[in-house]
Amino acid sequence: MKIEAAELRLISLPLKFRFETSFGVQTQRHIIVLTLYGEGLEGYAETVMEFTPHYREETIPGAWALLEELLIPKVLGKDFANPEQLWGEIAGFRGNKMTKAALEMAFWDLWCKSLGQPLWKVLGGVRTEIPVGISLGIEPSLEATLEKVGKGLADGYRRIKLKIKPGWDVKLALAVREAYPEANLTVDANSAYSLNDIATFKALDAARLDYIEQPLAFDDILDHAKLQAAISTSICLDESITSPEDARKALEIGAGRVINLKPGRVGGILASRKIHDITQSYGLPVWMGGMLEAGVGRAANIHVATLPMFIKPGDTSSASRYWQEDIIEEPLEATGGLMPVPQGPGLGVTLKRDLIQSLTEKSAYIGKSI
Repeated sequence: MKIEAAELRLISLPLKFRFETSFGVQTQRHIIVLTLYGEGLEGYAETVMEFTPHYREETIPGAWALLEELLIPKVLGKDFANPEQLWGEIAGFRGNKMTKAALEMAFWDLWCKSLGQPLWKVLGGVRTEIPVGISLGIEPSLEATLEKVGKGLADGYRRIKLKIKPGWDVKLALAVREAYPEANLTVDANSAYSLNDIATFKALDAARLDYIEQPLAFDDILDHAKLQAAISTSICLDESITSPEDARKALEIGAGRVINLKPGRVGGILASRKIHDITQSYGLPVWMGGMLEAGVGRAANIHVATLPMFIKPGDTSSASRYWQEDIIEEPLEATGGLMPVPQGPGLGVTLKRDLIQSLTEKSAYIGKSI
């Protein structure tokens, strides 16, 4: 599969609601939409970083420059038999996992289309629909949170995740548990705590959570292992896991019992499959996280989540929860807490070109005219 050209578009997509985490408040999502062209086909991907390095170190300006000036020119005009070969071409550049993931994931879409197969089948997925939950931001009041939890459960979602921060944690979790005693509840701290807060996490044990997601530093596993040994609730690692090696080391020292796997965070689909296999060897589950992706990124996540160890509900809930209009033609909507997997070749989605054009803040075309 020869890569003949590429297009970058930076779009700004407004969220339907205010989404607050321990990082701050979001009302829109900036995304670089990458299209690779080759042999009459197109492969799509999205970036997952933001303008500011709050989640991990990468930023949109840095990713744009790296894609336009280094990564795309490195692969342009070359013929790759499979995604492993393409990854070998860019693996020597250190770090920048999110940026490299966009290029790798777009090539997966392109390559699977050349095979005439959906991504999930090529990966060895085992299901045609995946269980999903929802992630609720920090609301202005407990009452507002309880209302949204109730609506999510009524809509059939199979897990409710509550964003927490210091001062908005134990009381919240216990109140939601009291109101909904049978609900599958989790909390996500986005690295807002330290080991000095161990009393808070011991108190959270009473909420009977499925897991506590990334309570400590974004680049830590050692302190997470200390915390996991001190509490009964499982710890789920998110930001700390950026590679298969991270996953192996974390599970080996007992830093957690669950991994939130985000392909965009770990370098793409090849790394995601390796992390999945590592967790399988430990007999531990993974689940598919989310980075407020639009349709292209959401579709990729759905395909990867068909692998066997994705047994916990993920964050790939209905696109209509987030966007007034998605950037793809195909609706990605869950029913009864289950998200169907797109069945067309590659990601199985097509771009809404006119909408993307109207949302574009910046664009670049690299390569020969197609």
